[in-house]
Amino acid sequence: MPMPQRNIYTEEDYYALPEDVRAELIDGELIYNQASPSRIHQTILSELHATIHQYIKSKNGSCHIYPAPFAVQLKEDRKTIVEPDISVICDSSKLTDKGCTGAPDWIIEIVSPGNPGHDYIRKLNLYADTGVREYWIVDSRTEQIFVYCLEQTDIKPQVYTFHDKIKVNIYDDFWIDFEELDL
Repeated sequence: MPMPQRNIYTEEDYYALPEDVRAELIDGELIYNQASPSRIHQTILSELHATIHQYIKSKNGSCHIYPAPFAVQLKEDRKTIVEPDISVICDSSKLTDKGCTGAPDWIIEIVSPGNPGHDYIRKLNLYADTGVREYWIVDSRTEQIFVYCLEQTDIKPQVYTFHDKIKVNIYDDFWIDFEELDL
């Protein structure tokens, strides 16, 4: 019996989706985000976005922060476009009208309860392979934050809680105190 053929989707298929459909394209596979984010997900997203934006603005920084939905084309093969919860891009030449082409410097994903392996395994490997410098996984269920410095050869996370002050590694003087966030 022959193996069933898997459809390989491209950037054109991704951008042809209706605007109200949230999906990611990873190695030619369309992955639909069917559930709306929870209130705690949106609260974490809002608090982190505001904190990071305020830091960049206070330093007159050249980096840009974008919350989801924001398309990030990670590979030149045009078969991988993700929508991280938060993307920080410090090279403005990567920014296009459609989003970002190339790896952001820092990505934060807030774990979706329906598919945690997507953030913990698939996206971790994808981000490590495509040049993302720093990756945070924020898990509201366990109140933990996993911080990966992907520029290091040994990719082991530093694990923090919602009670910790966490160093942002792409900056010399930026810490986020999770106890100060209104979670």
